[in-house]
Amino acid sequence: MLPRPTPATSEALPGGRGFAVVDVEATGRSPWRHRVVEVAVVLLNERLRPEGEFATLLDPLGPVGPTHVHRIRQADVEGAPRFREVAPRLLELLAGRVLVGHHVSCDHAFLDREFARIGVPLPPVPVLCTMRLARAHLPEVRGYGLAACAEAAGLGWYPAHTALGDARVTAELLRHCVGEPSCPPDDWAGPLREAARVPWPRLGRARSRPSGGPVPLLRREAPYGPWLPGSAAPELVLTQAGAMCSTA
Repeated sequence: MLPRPTPATSEALPGGRGFAVVDVEATGRSPWRHRVVEVAVVLLNERLRPEGEFATLLDPLGPVGPTHVHRIRQADVEGAPRFREVAPRLLELLAGRVLVGHHVSCDHAFLDREFARIGVPLPPVPVLCTMRLARAHLPEVRGYGLAACAEAAGLGWYPAHTALGDARVTAELLRHCVGEPSCPPDDWAGPLREAARVPWPRLGRARSRPSGGPVPLLRREAPYGPWLPGSAAPELVLTQAGAMCSTA
């Protein structure tokens, strides 16, 4: 079973050195035509120890897309922040860190496009892909999707297709692969050195909604495994995880 992560809040450490494990759920497969509807970031320090996490649903300003995959309903994103409202916080969390994901090019493409929509070009951030690491260091794996890799690494079942669930298990998979004797230090230490030199843009925080209320964070939680194959997924719990800031 996947170990329960160290408790953390949306006020995780910004601008550190280490790894930012990201996952997004989207309204479709194209970063150009579809939008991010949920984003999660799990922060690890240079020794892969947990530092904090951030997660929220997002209002995609349109249909939420394949509910049968990500289980996000249209009603779930009512009152959720727009990407522009969380963008300053995301930039703070990613700055100075290696961007990690399972098939990280997909998550990176969606984030890159969302930032481009608000006129913020992402810098050439170093990336680390746990799918590539699994191909190299998990020879017993039967497939390279996140669920298959997590199973091969002995991590058990997890709340798949929730951004925070996927980001948490990806962080555990990263630890597992880096700990394999076949994984040379340069596979992860090299990107760390590069990330420390990348200049990141900054954005002013979104202070409040036009109504005067604070910008909310809406976070999905799901119980940890085991999730048995073919069984119904546990009910997801939607909680208000606080606010980006208070009104002045």
